[in-house]
Amino acid sequence: MEYLTLVPDGMADRPLPELDNKTPMEAAKKPCMDRLAQMSIVGTVLNVPDGMVPESDTANMSILSFDPAIYSRGRSPLEAASMGIEMAPEDTAYRCNLITLSDEGEYEAKIMLDHSADEITTEEADILIKELDKKLGSSTMKFYTGVSYRHCLIIKGGNDKYDFMRPHDIIGRKIREYLPQKENGGGQFLELMKQSYEILADHPVNRSRRARGLKPANSAWLWSPGKKPQLPSFTEKWKVRAAVISAVDLIKGIGLCAGMTPISVPGATGNIHTNFRGKAEAAIGAFRDGYDFVYIHIEAPDECGHRAEIENKVKSIEMIDEMVLRPVYEYLQSYGDEYKILVLPDHPTPIETRTHSREPVPFFLYSSAENANGVPSFTEATARQTGLYIPEGHHLLDLVIKKR
Repeated sequence: MEYLTLVPDGMADRPLPELDNKTPMEAAKKPCMDRLAQMSIVGTVLNVPDGMVPESDTANMSILSFDPAIYSRGRSPLEAASMGIEMAPEDTAYRCNLITLSDEGEYEAKIMLDHSADEITTEEADILIKELDKKLGSSTMKFYTGVSYRHCLIIKGGNDKYDFMRPHDIIGRKIREYLPQKENGGGQFLELMKQSYEILADHPVNRSRRARGLKPANSAWLWSPGKKPQLPSFTEKWKVRAAVISAVDLIKGIGLCAGMTPISVPGATGNIHTNFRGKAEAAIGAFRDGYDFVYIHIEAPDECGHRAEIENKVKSIEMIDEMVLRPVYEYLQSYGDEYKILVLPDHPTPIETRTHSREPVPFFLYSSAENANGVPSFTEATARQTGLYIPEGHHLLDLVIKKR
């Protein structure tokens, strides 16, 4: 038995006037998803427990059957694991976004223009992160380059309990009230962020970006701290050989910490310009190599939601359907063995808010061995209408994988 789990990150949304009051899922032409949903178990699932922030670490842990209320320690340590950073018990990891702030006034008066600095390339970001490490790094503090705007800071003895604001939640707002505060222990972080602006604002990389009409990556923004993660073995729990395919370090880090094999795909970017076909080819290759369970995570719909790119969010769903789901489905269908396909977003990323939300997401579970009475098309509304609701996402795989 083979198992494919496909996670179009942030795909779920809300009706938009620009789409004739349809959601991007409803507007997208996705014949493979719709065809499979007609023969599938369809419902909704809540991947983010009460009281927890709707972030991708929390939600993807749930999908992979790990209760985030028990195992979530922040996204940064998981990203650090994917980047090959060996964390000591006293180390704290912090996500370090390269962001775009407005130019006017003192640092506190600036506006958050873009949490991703126009989805800066990894090559440009690497130069900037190395400059930050050169100027700000020390024997107790080091910056590491990740992918695009997503990077990591390790501080020995750092505060892993500080409650930072997530940069994608405050796009278009003045940052003053969202900055780390000296009064509650955030003085070190505030100073680091202000120093980063002084270092990056007029850096040659950013002068070049402005000349090309791109937003500069003129500041670092710290958030989501955590200590070294520990997850149970996914392989031992489910008795499957498992692989994970994703462009982003967070998801690869979850997989690594759970004993899954991360598979890198050339040209995978974490946005709509990613190598969709390459991810499908990697999944097919994993099945051919004897993996029983393949987890494909695709960031593109989430990034389009954060950037309020309506047409691109619709397009990303269509590309996932055509370039990822269809070829892997066709391979599994031709292989001859029984298989199951689970498709669901981890959380919604509504265009209207440009950030994650906590409500349940639609899912379908297709089995080659037993067709179900599904829904005409795979959307948020049709999934709700089935009445099947799983209130704790970490139990969803109980429907999928046969215990051995």
